[in-house]
Amino acid sequence: MSGANAADAPRRLLVTGGSGFVGRYVEAAVRAGDFGDYEFHTPDQGWDIRDAEAVNRAVEELRPHAVLHLAAQSFVPRSFEDPRETFEINTLGTLNLLQALKRAGFDGRLLYISSGDVYGQVAEAQMPVTEALLPAPRNPYAVSKLAAEQLCLQWQRSEGLDAIVLRPFNHIGPGQGRQFVLPALASQVAAIAQGRQAPVIEAGDIDTTRDFTDVRDIVAAYAAALRDGVSGQLYLVASGVERKVRDLLEAMCRIEGVQVEVRQDPAKLRRAEQRRMVGSAGALREATGWAPRIPMEQTLQDILLDQRNQS
Repeated sequence: MSGANAADAPRRLLVTGGSGFVGRYVEAAVRAGDFGDYEFHTPDQGWDIRDAEAVNRAVEELRPHAVLHLAAQSFVPRSFEDPRETFEINTLGTLNLLQALKRAGFDGRLLYISSGDVYGQVAEAQMPVTEALLPAPRNPYAVSKLAAEQLCLQWQRSEGLDAIVLRPFNHIGPGQGRQFVLPALASQVAAIAQGRQAPVIEAGDIDTTRDFTDVRDIVAAYAAALRDGVSGQLYLVASGVERKVRDLLEAMCRIEGVQVEVRQDPAKLRRAEQRRMVGSAGALREATGWAPRIPMEQTLQDILLDQRNQS
């Protein structure tokens, strides 16, 4: 290959967890050119980040120019059921990746995707949450993510790795599993609209508020951080808008033209529930210019369409 052709060749972006909910949107964004001249690559389905040798082989074969580390056990109730598994995937898996990158002589940028859940119980006076707030995790998942992000930042400080940590708050969109709140509610609303379910919604505590961002906007934040973020920095990814789950449920009912009764299901209630939450992405906006663009109404319509298609 000539020097000119080599310079024009696409750069390889390794996306761990690339077949998951967010990873599928990353792939679409890369193909659309939203990540510049990067080419999407993700390990085979049988790849396990807990297997250090498998991680070494994947990195050695691909020789990525950048890494977006999404792979995680991300369901909070599961982290209580099996905390060891959560730490093996989220923390030790990240260590396996870091060691494999060092072994391969990686000199590109690593984006580590953490979670806004690391902040734990946040007092209302401390909202909106910013990077200045100290984490206080309340579940094994959040602890595992905090440990992994600090591993990445430690490698940035002591190993010269170009690493950035992002803490996204709740992301939503079509294709998300029904174990999460909005798809769970949307599936019931769609079923009621189609006459497959009585007009009764079984729900947990829907009077809590959260900072919801469309997954496509979240992925755009990752592209912006890869392009313009500052090495060694930690950024929140959030809409900056506090939304009550009940209000979003009512909006979905209006979209579908149904009236429902809501019944609280004790099995859907989580321990250590945060009543309110909202974050600020001011630092990320200042560094990269990123801001969410997709209206919530459009997101809800897309989620409902996805649930109708699944039925």
